[in-house]
Amino acid sequence: MNILLVYPEFPDTFWSFKHALKFIHKKASTPPLGLLTIAAMLPADWNLQLVDLNVDSLNQKDLQKADYVFISAMTIQQDAAQSLIKRCKEAGIKIVAGGPLFTMEQELFPEVDYFVLNEAELTLPPFLKDLAAGCAQRIYRTTEFPDIHQTPVPIWQLANLKQYSSVSIQFSRGCPYNCDFCNVTSLLGHQPRTKMTQQIMAELDSLYALGWRNGVFFVDDNFICNKKQLKTELLPALIEWRKGKIGMRFNTEVSINLADDPELVSLMTKAGFDTVFVGIETPDDDSLAECNKFQNRGRDLEQSVKLLQKSGLQVQGGFIVGFDHDTATIFQKQVDFIQRSGIVTAMVGLLQAPPGTHLYDRLKQEKRLLSRFSGDNVDGSTNIMPKMGYDKLRQGYREILDQIYSPKFYYERVRNFLQQYQPLRIRHHVELQTILALGRSIYHLGIRGIERVHYWKLFFWSLFRHPRLFPLAITLSIYGYHFRHVANAHVTMT
Repeated sequence: MNILLVYPEFPDTFWSFKHALKFIHKKASTPPLGLLTIAAMLPADWNLQLVDLNVDSLNQKDLQKADYVFISAMTIQQDAAQSLIKRCKEAGIKIVAGGPLFTMEQELFPEVDYFVLNEAELTLPPFLKDLAAGCAQRIYRTTEFPDIHQTPVPIWQLANLKQYSSVSIQFSRGCPYNCDFCNVTSLLGHQPRTKMTQQIMAELDSLYALGWRNGVFFVDDNFICNKKQLKTELLPALIEWRKGKIGMRFNTEVSINLADDPELVSLMTKAGFDTVFVGIETPDDDSLAECNKFQNRGRDLEQSVKLLQKSGLQVQGGFIVGFDHDTATIFQKQVDFIQRSGIVTAMVGLLQAPPGTHLYDRLKQEKRLLSRFSGDNVDGSTNIMPKMGYDKLRQGYREILDQIYSPKFYYERVRNFLQQYQPLRIRHHVELQTILALGRSIYHLGIRGIERVHYWKLFFWSLFRHPRLFPLAITLSIYGYHFRHVANAHVTMT
């Protein structure tokens, strides 16, 4: 059996880092973890080929020799998935689809032959059994959540890892919180499930054996859900594993209450974590209560962020405007918070209501849903009718982006962050393209860019005052170049 695993293209978004990746001659941020894991669950005698349309093209020969095409996608890839499905059907190839996009909205894809939905540990085996018997059904789904202790190591060899700037692995699934705009719990449940420590070690060993030395992103929706297991098993094992090794810095997603646990923070940094994404959402307490973000309430969010950054964890933040309790003052409040806290990578979007969320159900009852969910929460769109009025919300959003990603504000924020940040020392792996990226940044940002004055001030300030952080200063300068491109596109659209 010849199987073609195809990952649709991502649009140019905040997290695509498309404009930044050009500086290091990479084509995409991460290979498709879901498809690489699915590949490891398929029969060993099947011939497998991966085509990630973010780094490769799909040619007619690939399609002609395939018996089935397996497609996985997220909502943001819906347009690319539609185009891919159309092409596969024109070639007469049967399609097997899974992943968040199809799990939530399979009715939008009538041309798909088989849907293997929810988590593949439960739905893929019966599909494969029926397929072998010649009686495969069209839809396989489940309301249960699997034990992921048997989830195999992804087949990294199917991907050309040289095309990516980082790779993803997963320790846990599910989230105990109940934020009403988030569909994680409808997809993966409230009860976090974790892999065993030896599974994570096996995944890292396989990557290291392949020569991987760059960043590793733990894609957990909340990495710290099982603190006991982290403290007693995984993090001590990672600390031991790192001894004598070069590179492989880690980043992940956490809730802000990590700041309340200095022991856990210390273990994470010693294990090699240097960056965490935190859903801040808003500094307005009424809006936090509205969206059930109770883990963020009753604390000084700014001080929590600074504590993490002083402890060696760069905080990337997610922010939302458009809650019912938001007033006209929220836009400047968000800007002020972002600037004071030193969150360089600040993802700000309009409130959206994904299908499967409490917010979606509530607004549907209130007849306040406007259109389909785009899947890109920073594209300047929304599928709801905001109480403050769409034009007012749109204008305020544009003002936020105009400020936080203007060279003046952005470089001030980088400097604010670097003054706080105290990372542990990790033996870094330096590629030739990383060195060449410095020269490219000098040309594109320091000579041609509108930010050149701010670039050179940061360049020499970090070089002479904080030389150990100089590479990070250049990296963040390049990130700013990408963020401005994306922000400008979104401002134009809104």
